[in-house]
Amino acid sequence: MKVLVLGAGVVGVTSAWYLTEAGHDVRVLERQSGAGLETSFANGGQISVSQAEPWSNPSAPAKILKWLGDEEAPLLFRPMMSLRQWKWGARFLYECLPGRTRDNTLQILRLAVYSGQQLKSLRAATGVDYHHLERGILQLYYDQGEFDAAQLRAELVRRGGYELQVKSAAQCLEIEPALATGRTRPVGATFAPSDESGDAHAFTRNLARICAGRGVAFSYETTIRTIEADSERVRAVHVERAGARERIAADAVLVCLGVQSPFLLEPLGISVPVYPVKGYSVTIPGAGDGAPTVCLTDEGYKLALSRLGDRLRIAGTAELNGYDTSINEVRCNAILRRVRELFPQAGDFESAQKWAGLRPATPGNVPVIGRTRIPGLFLNTGHGTLGWTLCAGSGRAIADIIGGLGPAVDFRFAAG
Repeated sequence: MKVLVLGAGVVGVTSAWYLTEAGHDVRVLERQSGAGLETSFANGGQISVSQAEPWSNPSAPAKILKWLGDEEAPLLFRPMMSLRQWKWGARFLYECLPGRTRDNTLQILRLAVYSGQQLKSLRAATGVDYHHLERGILQLYYDQGEFDAAQLRAELVRRGGYELQVKSAAQCLEIEPALATGRTRPVGATFAPSDESGDAHAFTRNLARICAGRGVAFSYETTIRTIEADSERVRAVHVERAGARERIAADAVLVCLGVQSPFLLEPLGISVPVYPVKGYSVTIPGAGDGAPTVCLTDEGYKLALSRLGDRLRIAGTAELNGYDTSINEVRCNAILRRVRELFPQAGDFESAQKWAGLRPATPGNVPVIGRTRIPGLFLNTGHGTLGWTLCAGSGRAIADIIGGLGPAVDFRFAAG
């Protein structure tokens, strides 16, 4: 089949790889000048199978209320005159119910475990380079109450079939000696020895090059205007390039457009609950002996720290602020201040690069993958904070679905 993949982020490019491996004629359309230049550009770098619990959990509503108006809060809700925001927010609160959180966690965990397996196979097949490290992820807690709750969550992850160990404060320093340089010490942690890290942008860019070598066509600087469909099936995608309009016919269309997905689908009567959750990152160059080499999560501050070669990437926080991508210096400086507390010799703080991006989040953080009611139109979007973690599994699964096969993972796929 001739398949058009809309979007060249980490999810779109990984989907393109599996589609071409399945024998399809694949073309990727992307508005930017290259692959992985939006949400995939400077994320936290964690391939965190163990961190399947969504932001929407029973503790979230009280924290959101406490943090209202605090510019440095890990999770910040900026109320707007937007029906889209308020509808998403109401569903978010519903997903915070204990039963919903448990179900969402298990859905994400199953897909994440499968995705980790697929990523290893993809890496072996392609040799794609992305500064990956296989040293696990250490999730740090600096509050005893939060650490106690984390031990209960760890049991759910273990029952889901994934190894997650509980570690004491002393064991944390054994796993990551650089923690000893900090002005504050964790009370404990959970440790997922099989979790990985790596540069999502490098992965996306390099895999796109490998895909192109296998015959995938990439059309950059191409703005997608509409999807053409009738009562029988999807027919084409209308785009604009260099000021000219073009109709590109296809047998199947796969939407991997992140936060832009709803705007393209709604004219077709298809609704997806995807809304932007803005995140920030800072990248510190010159990372040496004073910087961690094990991938870390500071749970209290919602920060992910990943070593990417000679750089230290710190990403996190969540901000519901519409589609604004401007950099908030207050929030970025708060990230840097926290890193100085933990790793005062991490690198060249004065040369830190700041970035903001929009995560395409569903209220329960479970991505929307599968068929739509229109034959030939498929979805792979809404991965939220876990696009890098879930890209290989969701890409393989949607390629199977498009090819008429049943995915080899127990997940709640969209059925149209």
